[in-house]
Amino acid sequence: MDGRGKTAATVTLAEVAAAAGVGESTVSRVLRNHGSFSAKTRDRVMEAVNRLGYVPNMIAGTLASAGSRLVGIVVPSFSNIVFADVLRGASQAMEGSGHQAVIGVSDYDPAREEELIASMLSWRPAAILLAGLEHTERARAMLTGGGARVAEMLDIDGPGLDLVVGFATAETGRASARHLLARGYRRIGYVGHDLTRDTRAAKRLAGFEAALADAGLALTDRDIAPVPSSVEVGRDGLDRLLARAPDLDAVYFSNDDMAVGGYFLCLSRGIAIPDRLALFGYNGLDVARLTPQPIATIRTPRVRIGELAAQLALSGAPAQTVDVGFEVIEGATA
Repeated sequence: MDGRGKTAATVTLAEVAAAAGVGESTVSRVLRNHGSFSAKTRDRVMEAVNRLGYVPNMIAGTLASAGSRLVGIVVPSFSNIVFADVLRGASQAMEGSGHQAVIGVSDYDPAREEELIASMLSWRPAAILLAGLEHTERARAMLTGGGARVAEMLDIDGPGLDLVVGFATAETGRASARHLLARGYRRIGYVGHDLTRDTRAAKRLAGFEAALADAGLALTDRDIAPVPSSVEVGRDGLDRLLARAPDLDAVYFSNDDMAVGGYFLCLSRGIAIPDRLALFGYNGLDVARLTPQPIATIRTPRVRIGELAAQLALSGAPAQTVDVGFEVIEGATA
């Protein structure tokens, strides 16, 4: 608005060209940083752009070219720093490339993810980056035929559509169980969040239980809340679990947020960690590392995953699966 109750007029490419004393095609080349023009011409064009407040019409630019400079990124959540780290890595990879990220949040809802994919593909992006390998049938069809490079991130346990960058999710669960078993823990419980939506958490639990079964054991009890993960959900989940199984000697949490909540409960109850109860998380978050007793966990290279996924998607790399691995962090709680 122009401050007087009506929409302000849009500055046009023709007006910029006239102010700079060049043709419209020259302005277009300067703004796209593509083609030939002198430094003096660039300075004149950018002076006019800045003085007039010109904003390029990206829709028109997309229609006039073979594709856009957009990169669609769909993540399940903004409340979990895991996905902020992935976005940071992707942003670092795109810096200086002329590409711009368009970000959508699915809230772990496959139908919502499908809607976001359809919307993003309508803009003919150069690439789409997604969390995980599980999508609706329609989403998979759109991604396969949408003309954009596809990079699926954070999980390599399954077939990918194009580029896959992550680690063996189920194996992180197996490694967590082996860590606890090697230290003599046998009465082990689980505190988790909605596994129907967070398929990667479900894969981790399946790997954890498989490693227990290899040792002739099973989970003593579990508490799974049908809600997204949080510190509060982890605290309340451990409270319920210990009420049912007070003789547990270790608890595996679906992620570090949940484990931090369990840690707070133990502090408030005077439960000695790890002498009375061991705690093990997942993700290697700073908050887990900075607790008075660093939480035993799995560290995942999330920034690197986002960076590598974007690099491969925008470089014309062949379809491939890249395993970036993970690291067991011993911490002080197990």
